[in-house]
Amino acid sequence: MKVLVVGASGATGRLLVEQLLSLDVEVSAIIRSPDALPDNPNLSKIHASVHSLTSSEMAVHIKGCNAVVSCLGHNLTFQGMFGSPKLLVTETIQCICSAIQSLNLDQPVKVILMNTTGNSNGDIPEKPPLSQRIVVSILRALLPPHVDNEKAADFLRTQIGQNNNAIEWAAVRPDALTDEKELTAYNIHPSPIRNAIFDAGATSRINVANFMAELILNESVWKKWKGRMPVVYNR
Repeated sequence: MKVLVVGASGATGRLLVEQLLSLDVEVSAIIRSPDALPDNPNLSKIHASVHSLTSSEMAVHIKGCNAVVSCLGHNLTFQGMFGSPKLLVTETIQCICSAIQSLNLDQPVKVILMNTTGNSNGDIPEKPPLSQRIVVSILRALLPPHVDNEKAADFLRTQIGQNNNAIEWAAVRPDALTDEKELTAYNIHPSPIRNAIFDAGATSRINVANFMAELILNESVWKKWKGRMPVVYNR
Protein backbone atom coordinates (compact mmCIF):
# COMPACT_ATOMS: atom_id res chain seq x y z
CA MET A 1 0.00 0.00 0.00
CA LYS A 2 1.32 3.41 -1.01
CA VAL A 3 -0.37 6.76 -0.54
CA LEU A 4 0.40 10.25 -1.87
CA VAL A 5 -0.63 13.08 0.45
CA VAL A 6 -0.81 16.71 -0.67
CA GLY A 7 -1.15 19.31 2.04
CA ALA A 8 0.87 16.87 4.15
CA SER A 9 2.43 19.55 6.36
CA GLY A 10 -0.90 21.10 7.33
CA ALA A 11 -2.65 20.60 10.65
CA THR A 12 -4.69 17.62 9.43
CA GLY A 13 -2.34 16.36 6.73
CA ARG A 14 0.51 15.72 9.14
CA LEU A 15 -1.82 13.73 11.41
CA LEU A 16 -2.88 11.58 8.45
CA VAL A 17 0.76 10.98 7.51
CA GLU A 18 1.56 10.06 11.11
CA GLN A 19 -1.32 7.58 11.31
CA LEU A 20 -0.51 5.96 7.97
CA LEU A 21 3.15 5.56 8.90
CA SER A 22 2.17 3.98 12.23
CA LEU A 23 0.29 1.36 10.20
CA ASP A 24 3.36 0.63 8.04
CA VAL A 25 1.87 2.32 4.97
CA GLU A 26 4.36 3.78 2.51
CA VAL A 27 3.68 7.52 2.19
CA SER A 28 4.83 10.11 -0.33
CA ALA A 29 4.27 13.69 0.82
CA ILE A 30 4.44 16.83 -1.30
CA ILE A 31 5.82 19.54 0.99
CA ARG A 32 7.45 22.92 0.45
CA SER A 33 10.06 22.41 3.16
CA PRO A 34 11.94 19.13 3.74
CA ASP A 35 11.86 19.88 7.48
CA ALA A 36 8.07 20.11 7.58
CA LEU A 37 7.77 16.42 8.49
CA PRO A 38 10.09 14.21 10.57
CA ASP A 39 12.14 11.60 8.77
CA ASN A 40 10.76 8.06 8.55
CA PRO A 41 11.95 5.06 6.51
CA ASN A 42 8.47 4.73 4.95
CA LEU A 43 8.15 8.44 4.14
CA SER A 44 9.27 9.93 0.82
CA LYS A 45 9.39 13.71 0.90
CA ILE A 46 8.73 15.47 -2.38
CA HIS A 47 10.09 19.01 -2.11
CA ALA A 48 7.77 21.05 -4.31
CA SER A 49 4.93 23.56 -4.40
CA VAL A 50 1.96 21.43 -5.36
CA HIS A 51 0.39 24.19 -7.43
CA SER A 52 3.50 24.44 -9.62
CA LEU A 53 3.42 20.77 -10.65
CA THR A 54 2.21 19.88 -14.13
CA SER A 55 -0.04 16.89 -14.75
CA SER A 56 2.88 14.89 -16.12
CA GLU A 57 5.02 15.74 -13.09
CA MET A 58 2.18 14.79 -10.78
CA ALA A 59 1.80 11.47 -12.62
CA VAL A 60 5.39 10.58 -11.74
CA HIS A 61 4.58 10.98 -8.05
CA ILE A 62 1.24 9.14 -8.29
CA LYS A 63 2.59 6.13 -10.17
CA GLY A 64 2.55 3.14 -7.84
CA CYS A 65 0.12 4.76 -5.38
CA ASN A 66 -3.17 3.16 -4.37
CA ALA A 67 -4.62 6.42 -3.07
CA VAL A 68 -4.11 10.18 -3.23
CA VAL A 69 -5.36 12.42 -0.42
CA SER A 70 -5.74 16.19 -0.57
CA CYS A 71 -5.65 17.93 2.81
CA LEU A 72 -5.00 21.27 1.13
CA GLY A 73 -6.49 24.46 2.46
CA HIS A 74 -5.95 28.20 2.29
CA ASN A 75 -3.90 29.93 4.97
CA LEU A 76 -5.99 32.18 7.21
CA THR A 77 -4.10 35.31 6.17
CA PHE A 78 -5.11 38.07 3.78
CA GLN A 79 -2.81 36.65 1.10
CA GLY A 80 -4.02 33.12 1.76
CA MET A 81 -7.67 34.12 1.58
CA PHE A 82 -7.60 36.58 -1.32
CA GLY A 83 -4.29 36.07 -3.11
CA SER A 84 -3.37 33.64 -5.86
CA PRO A 85 -4.00 30.84 -6.45
CA LYS A 86 -7.67 31.39 -5.63
CA LEU A 87 -8.55 27.86 -6.80
CA LEU A 88 -5.64 26.03 -5.21
CA VAL A 89 -7.67 23.00 -4.11
CA THR A 90 -9.75 22.73 -7.28
CA GLU A 91 -6.82 23.05 -9.66
CA THR A 92 -4.78 20.54 -7.65
CA ILE A 93 -7.62 18.00 -7.69
CA GLN A 94 -7.98 18.52 -11.44
CA CYS A 95 -4.24 18.01 -11.89
CA ILE A 96 -4.29 14.85 -9.76
CA CYS A 97 -7.20 13.36 -11.69
CA SER A 98 -5.67 14.23 -15.06
CA ALA A 99 -2.42 12.60 -13.95
CA ILE A 100 -4.17 9.42 -12.81
CA GLN A 101 -6.09 9.10 -16.07
CA SER A 102 -2.88 9.52 -18.08
CA LEU A 103 -1.33 6.49 -16.36
CA ASN A 104 -3.84 3.98 -17.80
CA LEU A 105 -3.70 1.83 -14.67
CA ASP A 106 -5.33 -1.58 -14.29
CA GLN A 107 -6.97 -0.64 -10.98
CA PRO A 108 -8.69 2.64 -10.03
CA VAL A 109 -6.89 5.00 -7.65
CA LYS A 110 -8.74 6.32 -4.60
CA VAL A 111 -8.90 10.12 -4.46
CA ILE A 112 -9.91 11.55 -1.10
CA LEU A 113 -10.65 15.26 -0.76
CA MET A 114 -10.87 16.97 2.61
CA ASN A 115 -13.79 19.38 2.26
CA THR A 116 -16.25 21.11 4.62
CA THR A 117 -19.85 20.85 5.90
CA GLY A 118 -20.39 24.36 4.55
CA ASN A 119 -20.45 22.74 1.12
CA SER A 120 -23.58 20.78 0.18
CA ASN A 121 -23.68 17.56 -1.82
CA GLY A 122 -25.50 18.35 -5.04
CA ASP A 123 -25.92 14.66 -5.86
CA ILE A 124 -28.48 14.05 -3.10
CA PRO A 125 -29.38 17.02 -3.17
CA GLU A 126 -29.10 18.53 0.31
CA LYS A 127 -31.10 21.51 1.52
CA PRO A 128 -29.37 23.22 4.46
CA PRO A 129 -31.32 25.50 6.80
CA LEU A 130 -32.26 28.87 5.33
CA SER A 131 -29.99 30.75 7.75
CA GLN A 132 -27.03 28.64 6.64
CA ARG A 133 -27.82 29.11 2.95
CA ILE A 134 -27.95 32.89 3.39
CA VAL A 135 -24.56 33.03 5.11
CA VAL A 136 -23.00 30.57 2.65
CA SER A 137 -24.20 32.66 -0.29
CA ILE A 138 -22.46 35.67 1.31
CA LEU A 139 -19.29 33.63 1.85
CA ARG A 140 -19.48 32.48 -1.75
CA ALA A 141 -19.49 36.11 -2.87
CA LEU A 142 -16.81 37.37 -0.49
CA LEU A 143 -14.41 34.52 0.32
CA PRO A 144 -12.60 32.74 -2.54
CA PRO A 145 -11.63 29.71 -0.35
CA HIS A 146 -15.29 28.73 0.04
CA VAL A 147 -15.82 28.81 -3.72
CA ASP A 148 -12.66 26.74 -4.09
CA ASN A 149 -14.00 24.06 -1.74
CA GLU A 150 -17.29 23.94 -3.64
CA LYS A 151 -15.65 23.73 -7.05
CA ALA A 152 -13.24 20.98 -5.97
CA ALA A 153 -16.05 18.73 -4.75
CA ASP A 154 -18.23 19.61 -7.74
CA PHE A 155 -15.42 18.58 -10.08
CA LEU A 156 -15.30 15.13 -8.50
CA ARG A 157 -19.09 14.81 -8.55
CA THR A 158 -19.75 16.05 -12.05
CA GLN A 159 -16.56 15.48 -14.04
CA ILE A 160 -15.25 12.26 -12.47
CA GLY A 161 -18.65 10.94 -11.45
CA GLN A 162 -19.60 7.50 -10.22
CA ASN A 163 -18.44 5.26 -13.07
CA ASN A 164 -14.91 6.35 -13.84
CA ASN A 165 -12.62 3.39 -14.57
CA ALA A 166 -9.48 5.20 -13.39
CA ILE A 167 -10.68 7.08 -10.30
CA GLU A 168 -12.87 6.40 -7.28
CA TRP A 169 -13.39 9.32 -4.92
CA ALA A 170 -14.80 10.53 -1.62
CA ALA A 171 -15.05 14.06 -0.22
CA VAL A 172 -14.76 14.07 3.57
CA ARG A 173 -16.64 16.88 5.32
CA PRO A 174 -15.63 17.71 8.89
CA ASP A 175 -17.58 20.35 10.79
CA ALA A 176 -15.85 22.85 13.11
CA LEU A 177 -12.28 21.57 13.30
CA THR A 178 -10.56 21.28 16.67
CA ASP A 179 -7.09 20.21 17.78
CA GLU A 180 -7.03 17.21 20.11
CA LYS A 181 -4.12 15.02 21.13
CA GLU A 182 -6.03 11.74 21.33
CA LEU A 183 -8.26 9.85 18.94
CA THR A 184 -11.86 9.67 20.20
CA ALA A 185 -15.11 8.09 19.05
CA TYR A 186 -16.78 9.79 16.10
CA ASN A 187 -19.84 9.39 13.88
CA ILE A 188 -20.13 9.43 10.11
CA HIS A 189 -23.28 10.70 8.37
CA PRO A 190 -24.16 10.94 4.67
CA SER A 191 -25.25 14.58 5.17
CA PRO A 192 -24.87 17.25 7.85
CA ILE A 193 -27.25 16.88 10.79
CA ARG A 194 -26.52 20.35 12.18
CA ASN A 195 -26.50 23.92 10.95
CA ALA A 196 -22.87 24.34 9.84
CA ILE A 197 -22.93 28.08 10.62
CA PHE A 198 -25.08 28.55 13.72
CA ASP A 199 -24.96 25.09 15.35
CA ALA A 200 -21.71 23.56 14.20
CA GLY A 201 -20.51 20.34 15.80
CA ALA A 202 -16.90 19.75 16.79
CA THR A 203 -14.72 17.49 14.64
CA SER A 204 -11.16 16.89 15.79
CA ARG A 205 -8.49 16.82 13.14
CA ILE A 206 -7.10 13.57 14.51
CA ASN A 207 -10.51 11.95 14.01
CA VAL A 208 -10.72 13.26 10.44
CA ALA A 209 -7.27 11.83 9.76
CA ASN A 210 -8.33 8.49 11.22
CA PHE A 211 -11.43 8.32 9.04
CA MET A 212 -9.42 9.11 5.92
CA ALA A 213 -6.96 6.36 6.86
CA GLU A 214 -9.93 4.00 7.24
CA LEU A 215 -11.16 4.95 3.78
CA ILE A 216 -7.75 4.09 2.38
CA LEU A 217 -7.18 0.81 4.22
CA ASN A 218 -10.60 -0.64 5.01
CA GLU A 219 -12.36 -1.79 1.84
CA SER A 220 -15.77 -2.17 3.51
CA VAL A 221 -15.57 1.45 4.67
CA TRP A 222 -14.50 2.55 1.20
CA LYS A 223 -17.32 0.67 -0.53
CA LYS A 224 -19.83 2.38 1.76
CA TRP A 225 -18.59 5.92 1.16
CA LYS A 226 -16.98 6.04 -2.29
CA GLY A 227 -18.65 8.54 -4.60
CA ARG A 228 -20.19 10.26 -1.56
CA MET A 229 -19.46 13.17 0.76
CA PRO A 230 -19.46 11.75 4.30
CA VAL A 231 -19.73 14.10 7.27
CA VAL A 232 -17.60 13.56 10.40
CA TYR A 233 -18.67 14.62 13.91
CA ASN A 234 -17.11 13.86 17.25
CA ARG A 235 -19.44 11.90 19.52
